[in-house]
Amino acid sequence: MADNIIRQSQLITTYGPGAMIDLPDYSIIVSGLQDWSHLRREKVDEPRLAAKLRRLLDLPSLELWTPPRHEENARQAAPVGARIFPTWFIVKEAKPSPRDPQWRRRRLVRWDHLDRGRFRDEDGKRKPVVPVRFVCGCRRGHIDDLDWRRFVHQSGRTCERPLWLEERGTGADIGDTFGVCDCGEERSLYEASSPGTGALGHCEGKRPWIGQFAREACGEPYRLLVRTASNAYFPQTMSVISLPEFDAGLAAKVSAHYDRLKAADDLGALQNFRMMPELDAAFADIADETVLAEYRRQQGEGEREEVPVKTAEFEILDKGDSIIGEDDPRSRFFAETLERSAWDPDEETLLAVVDKLVLVHRLREVVSLLGFTRFEAISPDKDGELDLDVIRASLAETITWLPAVENRGEGIFLSINAEAVERWLARPGVQDRGRQLFEGWRTWAAERHRPEEGFPGLAYVMLHSLSHALMTSIALDCGYPASSLRERVYAGDGGYGILIYTGSSDSEGTLGGLVETGRRLGAHLRRAVEDGRLCSNDPVCAEHAPDSQLEGHSLQGAACHGCLLIAETSCEQRNDFLDRALVVPTVALGDAAFFDWPEHRSR
Repeated sequence: MADNIIRQSQLITTYGPGAMIDLPDYSIIVSGLQDWSHLRREKVDEPRLAAKLRRLLDLPSLELWTPPRHEENARQAAPVGARIFPTWFIVKEAKPSPRDPQWRRRRLVRWDHLDRGRFRDEDGKRKPVVPVRFVCGCRRGHIDDLDWRRFVHQSGRTCERPLWLEERGTGADIGDTFGVCDCGEERSLYEASSPGTGALGHCEGKRPWIGQFAREACGEPYRLLVRTASNAYFPQTMSVISLPEFDAGLAAKVSAHYDRLKAADDLGALQNFRMMPELDAAFADIADETVLAEYRRQQGEGEREEVPVKTAEFEILDKGDSIIGEDDPRSRFFAETLERSAWDPDEETLLAVVDKLVLVHRLREVVSLLGFTRFEAISPDKDGELDLDVIRASLAETITWLPAVENRGEGIFLSINAEAVERWLARPGVQDRGRQLFEGWRTWAAERHRPEEGFPGLAYVMLHSLSHALMTSIALDCGYPASSLRERVYAGDGGYGILIYTGSSDSEGTLGGLVETGRRLGAHLRRAVEDGRLCSNDPVCAEHAPDSQLEGHSLQGAACHGCLLIAETSCEQRNDFLDRALVVPTVALGDAAFFDWPEHRSR
């Protein structure tokens, strides 16, 4: 890969181990971590993420490192290895089929039969080739060359005569593409397009990104895979927002009274530390467990009790302090809670559901790659967690480290009133819509053998839809392209909120435009609500039923590219679990909207 420069972040999100890259003359598969250079990389410090990944992968220890950097004009070998895949090619030159001159056929050849990357035909001329479009794989990430001889010869006979890929239509439709042998046997690729036919045999567990002979037990039916298709590689990543490690004010208080707390601890009376008047006065407004947790931290004992990724983030963002973190260029996190009078001067009814607005001037996001899937993407759940039992392909035979990148940027956080959400959830119209959305989820989950418990809940779907509407509005004013904005939706036991942020590995994510936009939250929320009432694709969009059998839309209600769908890189659920009917009244449904009170209608 020396001549093909890939950014470090792309090795996490697009071209990680097991991904195929189409080059002009051949295709490659990115090698596993065992073939990544240990030079020109930096260690990433994020204990919370490392602990999560260590538990997910059941490892005794784990470190996070950036992918190795490529340096211009470097004399060393490429920092990330790759292997030729697939190893079947077709000759570029097309010939008429002997059966019908209008049909085009191209010779199928193996990589080891090529002469310096070209095929030497019977006439002795060297002819250019390109890698074949089709390979086979399974949901566990395994991948292999399609066994063309076995596929074409359904009779099971052994034949070594020339093979051809024949196109019998005017386009590249798979139903018009045939594998043909000079012996007379042929087979349409359409027969291999359905995973239930068994036309391609069963998976042998091959992992060419790890090694030529690397494999593991599998046995799932092989499925036809177009190597350049979007479902050929789904990276499985986990991300966290770096949080202040401790409350500096509390830490100073505990440090000042550390000797007295230790004396109580030595006497076995730490739980009753308030019996000492000076300690009771010093920590009068702080809960006992908070004081003791900070004391244990300063003692160096134990780790914080593990909580879901988003729960920990929400606790920090929604805390009562007006200032969170330190206003220092070296700080990983700095935010301030904006006074309500600054963003809601007229006490708008529309903004009554927003409890708090936090301007995040500085944040650091760490994203790590821990595996990948094919055919179906696996996203984190509503709490930012990944399922322990999920099927994922490993990045190497033995994992001791994982690639990670740091993104620095800014954002705005909205805390939504929990009582308003609970009242909304109790409305009959909302519950009816919820049953429709859940039936859509059940249909989707049953087809993929997923548990029904994975549905994120109505509150999440509503907040997720509101987040998309807000991002669309904010993108018009903040100075960043819409595709650079990202979201984190909080709808767990801790509370409800939305973080809209941007970040990059350079200074682009810290220009201040998003924070300034947050000061005009009222205008953007009003625009998002008003624009959501009518979609350019209505009434078709508004009338879509999530429990219908419409292919690919069972996880969406009233949502399309004309209203809620955004760039998938910006969405934490790949544009699933969206329904603007839960946010605002639509032309088809008016009794399930969160923003649907008489005073809202009059504005």
